[in-house]
Amino acid sequence: MSVFSYTALDPEGNERTGTIDAVNLDLAIVAIQRRGLVISNIEAADKPASKFGGHLGFFDRIKNSDVVILSRQITTLFEAQVSALRAFQLLAAEARTPKLAEKLSAVANDIQSGSTISTALSHHPDVFSPFYVNMVRAGEEAGKLDETFSFLADYMDRNYEITQKAKNALIYPAFVMSTFIIVMVLMMTLVVPHLATMLSDVGQSIPTYTKVVIAMSTFISRYILLIIILVVFVAVFLVRYSRTEAGGRALSKARMQVPYIGTVFQKLFLSRLADNLSTMLRSGIQILRGIEITGTVVGDPVYEDLLKVVSLDVKGGLPVSEAFRRHPEIPGIVVAMIKIGEETGNMGSILDTMAKFYRREVNNSIDTLVGLIEPFMIVMLALGVGVLLSSILIPIYNIASGF
Repeated sequence: MSVFSYTALDPEGNERTGTIDAVNLDLAIVAIQRRGLVISNIEAADKPASKFGGHLGFFDRIKNSDVVILSRQITTLFEAQVSALRAFQLLAAEARTPKLAEKLSAVANDIQSGSTISTALSHHPDVFSPFYVNMVRAGEEAGKLDETFSFLADYMDRNYEITQKAKNALIYPAFVMSTFIIVMVLMMTLVVPHLATMLSDVGQSIPTYTKVVIAMSTFISRYILLIIILVVFVAVFLVRYSRTEAGGRALSKARMQVPYIGTVFQKLFLSRLADNLSTMLRSGIQILRGIEITGTVVGDPVYEDLLKVVSLDVKGGLPVSEAFRRHPEIPGIVVAMIKIGEETGNMGSILDTMAKFYRREVNNSIDTLVGLIEPFMIVMLALGVGVLLSSILIPIYNIASGF
């Protein structure tokens, strides 16, 4: 993507200036003309290069926490009766990252050119999801943009909190296991070979388990480079495969089959599904449209396919509860609660209750999982270290006893 700065005239003859992201100059011109502007000048904008010759996308990426804070700021500005154009101009000037400032400037330029806020946001799907854009569109139609951005901030805050808790719960076990593997590899490649040489020189009989350890050490020492290349290759393959449509579905199904872990993920996606639908229904979006949008942002291929089928069934005339009942991934209690919501006309509140319930369940499940992982790791580490030390110390003790 390149950035182009332009000067143009609007239908009233007023001069407009701004910047636009586009793949090339021709597409930039087409995008500006679609806004009803007549271009008088356009040129590539000079972007400040980093010390490595450009922006480093990883360090300049826009995080979910940035969008949460942005939504809070927009709510405050709208409550203070600041116009949409001025609000986004102010936010662009005070953005936390250059990338976010660039996006907000583009949104402000689109609004200045006559676009609605939702349309301007939809031009940046890498930052503002379909869920976010449709929520804003509903807020525009209802004249409640400040409430809508407040809903969005609350929703994203909840989503961010539960996702971060799941990630943080895995950091400690991953660190401990990585350290253990590194230490074991170093022992196998540096310590055990010397032990094998010493035992061979002495001519002492070697226990069977020590022979196994020495054989493993010999294999690792001889093929360590090949093993590292193979591990890296498998890791890269799995990452790339998971990003394909077929790979994403296969890994998602496999993840759901893992005991306990699969249940945690199911509760996480049910919480997200209920929270999405509840937030959209309270903002005035129809249930069918809400199901379609939720399918694009639920974050799991299995539930994405499920929601596509549910939306088609609802379009065909089935009640929402019956459409969900056809899928074993949706627990009976959820179907029953949705049916109550249909009968009472209070679907938004019912779904909100379900979302809160599953959020608590996810939190409790993660806490339980962390509590189980720590003693399990301690036992596994103790066994690994114990076997390795025994295989080293017992032969040395036998040698010492022989003198």
